[in-house]
Amino acid sequence: MKKDIKVLLVEDDSNLGSITSDYLRAKGFNCTWEINGELGYREFVKNQYDIVILDVMMPIKDGFSAAKDIRGIDKKVPIIFLTAKSMKEDTLKGFEIGADDYITKPFNMEELTARISAILKRVSSYTESHFDDIKIGKLTFNPKMQILSKDDFSVSLTTKESDLLILLYKNKNDILERDHALKAIWGDDNYFNGRSMDVYIAKLRKYLKHDEQIQIINVHGRGFKLLT
Repeated sequence: MKKDIKVLLVEDDSNLGSITSDYLRAKGFNCTWEINGELGYREFVKNQYDIVILDVMMPIKDGFSAAKDIRGIDKKVPIIFLTAKSMKEDTLKGFEIGADDYITKPFNMEELTARISAILKRVSSYTESHFDDIKIGKLTFNPKMQILSKDDFSVSLTTKESDLLILLYKNKNDILERDHALKAIWGDDNYFNGRSMDVYIAKLRKYLKHDEQIQIINVHGRGFKLLT
């Protein structure tokens, strides 16, 4: 159902942003609109989205930079770039970052929704990324209540523990880059925050031991990987 598909639109043009977000909502999508790349990235960190639409030219943080940061914490979420340019170099750069599609302004709203639906059908992202409960092996994690449970085991996680577990889950069986995780959750990748994250990783490992098949492994010089 479209109403279950969460779209993050990041567009600094107030008229286009308002029109596009209203149109997507009218078509049944659950759309959130942010006005620059930094706000868009922060919103993505806080909430789960099935697809991200990024304008390329924006103040504070442009679309390419925002996409790199988003890709650092979620390598699978589909990304569509919007641009006023039709330059081949920009298109190539977008695909190098990991764009799933590229639309040049001005664009037809019906074309945009068709592209969104086609991408989601292809990757089937909304069947997994939009969730209430997350299944991690034999464990169940409720992001809203921040509770991890299995049979007679249950533990309430702190906000940082929850955020870190969600990032690991988004990148399960793939590498969660250490510096991206630090910037996403702690806001800075300095030494002290790094030590703090190591403590949280150790706590999550302790909780996840209730399913012996689950591991959080260190990837030297890179970050962590949740194996399920």
